Amino acid sequence: MKKNILLLAISLFAFQAKSQKIASFKVSPKAVTASSMSYNAQVSLDKVTFLAQEQLSLIEVSENVRREVPFQIENGKSRTLHWKINQESTVGALSYDLIKKKPTATASNLKLKRENGLLTVNSGRSTLLGYKYEFMPSPEGIDPVFGRSGFIHPLNTPNGDLLTRIQPDDHYHHYGVWNPWTHVLFEGDTLDFWNLKKKQGTVRFAQFLKQEDGPVFAEYSALHEHVVLKDGAEKVALNEVQNVRVYQPENDLYVLDFSIDLSPAGDSPFHILEYRYGGFSWRATEVWTDKNSVVITSEGKSRKESDGSTARWCIVKGELGENYGGAVLMSHPTNYNHPEPLRIWPEGSNGNGDMFVNFAPTKNMDWVLEPNNTYNLKYRLLVFNGEMTAEKAEAAWQEYVNPIKIETEKTKLK
Repeated sequence: MKKNILLLAISLFAFQAKSQKIASFKVSPKAVTASSMSYNAQVSLDKVTFLAQEQLSLIEVSENVRREVPFQIENGKSRTLHWKINQESTVGALSYDLIKKKPTATASNLKLKRENGLLTVNSGRSTLLGYKYEFMPSPEGIDPVFGRSGFIHPLNTPNGDLLTRIQPDDHYHHYGVWNPWTHVLFEGDTLDFWNLKKKQGTVRFAQFLKQEDGPVFAEYSALHEHVVLKDGAEKVALNEVQNVRVYQPENDLYVLDFSIDLSPAGDSPFHILEYRYGGFSWRATEVWTDKNSVVITSEGKSRKESDGSTARWCIVKGELGENYGGAVLMSHPTNYNHPEPLRIWPEGSNGNGDMFVNFAPTKNMDWVLEPNNTYNLKYRLLVFNGEMTAEKAEAAWQEYVNPIKIETEKTKLK
């Protein structure tokens, strides 16, 4: 009898140990509202445990209901725990328990796939975006100088509607979502890395530095080289590390975060001169015209008024066949010359009002990138189906720059 009791006690102790609570996380009630668009909560994991991901489960506690939620651990100098807020079933405060227990497998992971020179980010059967890392030549019969690599196309809505365009016959050097500089003083020469026909410079993919996918986000990091073309020779003037993170779609939208590090490649400064366009840019789908698409900036300006204005964010939306959708472009306050000037093509561009949007930090002032320094630009795209209001865009920008606050309470293990 005593032996059976002892075995039962040991079994109960073992079960409790397997599901032992390690820490609790509480989200402020003010962080979750009717217009809230938070997609990612994060805490420092190493401050509460050094257990591996395979030994952990995250439990949402709400109105006496406990449910396991997917999470993802980002590995860097220290580990960060990421998970998504479930807004549809949440009102007010939220609490999460991190427990020692093998997690339940999830089939809803975002997936990276490399094929035919294209890295795609996929959610289920849908492709959210593609990053072209192999060189894409110019269209047949067009000057070969217009070929390049290191750009995003396609960029799709959650429903799969295409939002980008590349190599249009009006501007063969336009490549979906891309980031070249137009007017640069480098080692005594004034160079153009944007207008490829000048044959002064180009931007190319060099290598991948990181690739990761999971249930919360997929991410890649790529090194781009800004190359000077002179006297038949090439010289790398600027290194650009572009980190792109795509969050799991939810409620007909998803978030795409860019972090761009710029550093001169040698001992010479990279002096970006004031010019009317250059930097983070989007050549939009060919189906958009000035009759079926709309621009709204954070300052309440329309397409007619927005070019040359400054903004924290900009909505671009319109008809996509039988559907409707678009994206909100957001600039982070730490960016150079924030709020940033906009370059937006005026109505009637190319005859029917084609759409081009650009955050251009050097539109009204120079920017000198000094050797042995790294400069960072951050942008967020909120890609959506259906409508997007200025109120929702502002709420999304506020949450981008003011991440939700989470209180951590570590359990004292006995």
